[in-house]
Amino acid sequence: MEYIYAALLLHNAGKDINEENVKAVLSAAGIAADDARVKALVAALDGVDIEEAISKAAVATVAAAPAAAAAPAAAAPAEEEAKEEKKEEEEESGMAGLGALFG
Repeated sequence: MEYIYAALLLHNAGKDINEENVKAVLSAAGIAADDARVKALVAALDGVDIEEAISKAAVATVAAAPAAAAAPAAAAPAEEEAKEEKKEEEEESGMAGLGALFG
């Protein structure tokens, strides 16, 4: 994650996202940079419009938020039903035990 953060910091500062700059940011943060990971990050970001990627991520987060908020609300009735079913099962098993006494 710190490699991505380094790239975002460089982008925000208006600097080129290249191996040298990413390593400099990581070393300034006290992180030993792995050359292979730095090269992979720089290669993966080559030709990517970071502003567009950030805006798409923000839209996806906003769109997912209402769905995430609805999920707990939908889970509550299911929990209530499960509690009611368990309670009914306990009552039925108790009645069956009493029935065995009077055979």
